[in-house]
Amino acid sequence: MEPLVLFNALTTRLLFALHSLVGVWRVTEVKKEPQFWLLALLQLPLALETVLTLKKRRGRGYPGFSPAIFFYLTSIMPSLWLLEMHHETQYCSNQEQNTSSKEDFNQNHIMNNYNTGTEALLETAKHFVNNLSTVCEEVWTLGLHQTFLLLLIIGRWLLPIGGEITRDQLSQLLLIFVGTAADILEFTSETLEERNVRNSPELVYAILTIWSWSMLQFPLDLAVQHFVCPSSVTSKGFISLFFCQYSADLWNIGISLFIQDGPFLVLRLILMIYFKVINQMLVFFAAKNFLVVILQLYRLTVLVLDVQASLRKQQQSLKGEDSLLSQPGECGLSLRIRDDEVTEDASIPLEDSQGTGEIC
Repeated sequence: MEPLVLFNALTTRLLFALHSLVGVWRVTEVKKEPQFWLLALLQLPLALETVLTLKKRRGRGYPGFSPAIFFYLTSIMPSLWLLEMHHETQYCSNQEQNTSSKEDFNQNHIMNNYNTGTEALLETAKHFVNNLSTVCEEVWTLGLHQTFLLLLIIGRWLLPIGGEITRDQLSQLLLIFVGTAADILEFTSETLEERNVRNSPELVYAILTIWSWSMLQFPLDLAVQHFVCPSSVTSKGFISLFFCQYSADLWNIGISLFIQDGPFLVLRLILMIYFKVINQMLVFFAAKNFLVVILQLYRLTVLVLDVQASLRKQQQSLKGEDSLLSQPGECGLSLRIRDDEVTEDASIPLEDSQGTGEIC
């Protein structure tokens, strides 16, 4: 089991590093400036984290937070920012270019049949890389966004479980990530494809900022972890019991209101109201974000009322126990004696050992 854990930990981080390098390579191809290869230095924290995790924790993760995913975000997101800000459209090759490219590939494939296997493999790889360079910019950027989100989900699945998270909680987290990734991808592709948005650098900066902010939820695991509240928490008041009993629900509500649906709704309303950017999909997803925000606020209200009701019941039970303890005892002992069918209640007074009086 231990070798499998080490293999999964190392393989996942290598996939992260490879994808980041592809993003850096694409930036250098678009910008035509080799100094952008310096973006590859952003992978140094991921490499350091890999060494420390493999050595200190034997590949296991950390409780509540995934440094590998966080450093992967910091290494790939600058490349995606630069690609999105490079809005000069690189047009796709026309049909004649595609046809000639296919003919060249077929000719090379025929010529490679006469060469050795190694030379044929190298020629095929070289031709494949050349074809990748001719793919239009919009397709490349969208493909990097899609593979980025898919790799986040797959990588979180492959990373060894660490801390207190269980496999059941991990499956819940992955399902949450799938829905979150789809919403984030729709947010960026739907807003940035508008011509009015592309003509305004401030809007592009705002969209990318909110997109970057929404990505910070992926390294967190607290949205599915449930903690057992000790009995002493109930005596500390409403706030302590509320945050302890519903910590996972509060994380979900907070992420939705302040990291994803809330900021998405605000930006979409600004686009529709102030910049007059209105289309069917924008209106639909704005309505969807509005419903999610309202439902999360309703859920928060339900949780508050539930904690108040539980505290009220606890206080009533404590008052009942205090009233029973404060009642004076009866100065007599009631005995019920049964003689055939006759039952009598006799109260026999008791005296103390000194004969001083009754015990009450």
